[in-house]
Amino acid sequence: MPEQPTHTPRSLIVTLYGAYGRDLPGPLPVAELIRLLGAVGVDAPSVRSAVSRLKRRGLLLPARTTAKAAAYALSDDARQLLDDGDRRIYGSGSSADGWVLAVFSVPESERAKRHVLRSTLTGLGFGTAAPGVWLAPLGVYEETRHTLERIGCSGYVELFRGEHLGFAATAAAVARWWDLSALAKLHEAFLDEHEPVLRAWEARESTPPREAYRDYLLALDSWRHLPYADPGLPPELLPEGWPGVRAAEVFGALDLRLRKPGARFAGAPETCADG
Repeated sequence: MPEQPTHTPRSLIVTLYGAYGRDLPGPLPVAELIRLLGAVGVDAPSVRSAVSRLKRRGLLLPARTTAKAAAYALSDDARQLLDDGDRRIYGSGSSADGWVLAVFSVPESERAKRHVLRSTLTGLGFGTAAPGVWLAPLGVYEETRHTLERIGCSGYVELFRGEHLGFAATAAAVARWWDLSALAKLHEAFLDEHEPVLRAWEARESTPPREAYRDYLLALDSWRHLPYADPGLPPELLPEGWPGVRAAEVFGALDLRLRKPGARFAGAPETCADG
């Protein structure tokens, strides 16, 4: 399982737009991007380089503010990505029982798409039940459909809803389909970085907006990758003492304490921080 790409300039820009950028009254000026990323230690050249890469990917669109300053707005694809991400990042897991199964077949003449599909399904949190048979908790179905349509691969994939009927116990099967040891290490790394931050805030009476913004953006940047690596696997199928439970509690507490004050520093309406 690849290391999660947290705290890179590109990742932090995506996190910033997801947390505060969607409800701004207009596009986000480049000067504001530099100010806001500077608060978490990213210099101006790194911001500009990361913005250029996001523009090439079609996620950010060049724009102008009413004062004619250079700015960037989210593309429709980027908004869809962020909206889908909200359900994972701020949700408590799917309440729907069962699994979504993805079965794909790619002609030999287009075999490069096999790698694209495998990478995409892995990035969405799918496990592998058998060669060419992928599955994930049912709650990721809508996002999977949106993603396959966006990358132009929906014609190669069939999606099914199913339940596990045997023969191995489902908990044992889940341990084969996902690398639970690697997932646990991701949750533990999140806790190592952000649980001390939560304890420090719990000892404080005030919540200064700049500091709240900094700590929240970094926590969100770490957390938002985890619900994709660990796509809401049912708790009863996970090992006892699963660290993802505590990781979710820590992120939820930081979100509750820091998101709204952080919005004041980011210049966003507090309504965008209501969850």
